[in-house]
Amino acid sequence: MKKLFSILLVMVAAMSLSSCSYNSMVGADENVKGKWGQVQTQYQRRSDLIPNLVSTVKGEANFEKSTLTEVTEARAKATSIQVDPTKLTPESIQKYQEAQGQLSAALGRLLSVTENYPTLRANDAFRNLQVQLEGTENRISVARKDFNDAVQAYNSKIRSFPANITAKMFGFKEKGYFQAEPGSEKAPKVSF
Repeated sequence: MKKLFSILLVMVAAMSLSSCSYNSMVGADENVKGKWGQVQTQYQRRSDLIPNLVSTVKGEANFEKSTLTEVTEARAKATSIQVDPTKLTPESIQKYQEAQGQLSAALGRLLSVTENYPTLRANDAFRNLQVQLEGTENRISVARKDFNDAVQAYNSKIRSFPANITAKMFGFKEKGYFQAEPGSEKAPKVSF
């Protein structure tokens, strides 16, 4: 009888710890999904600004049409890639990040080419859009950091003992992180 009571006590304790662990994993998973939603919101904000920027730049008669086409195509590709918040695998995050990186590069080229057009730079609408894009890029950076922090907390939780046992039982899997862009570890060379 004493042995049966001990086994029953161990089982009750294990179930109690498991349910606490499960509930906290669900909370951490929902936090990651919420942070992912914020990342998508900021990228969508940037995407929504691009047509206005392209329209404003098109007003400049001699502007390079290939640059505008490149930005438009990169935007279309970036908005076509959607990641299901329940499947935030490293591969899906990387695919999403690559498309967004191509759009960032195209926007960077567009803004650098505009330096050759003083009338465009003097345009109030263009300057306002530039400021909005800069603010959005900052928001994207903050949202990505918050997302990575939430993923780190979630991944740590599901890999820690004894929660890892509950995680395996209920199918909680590691989530992917946003990574630094390739080559960003090298400082750019500046010459005057």
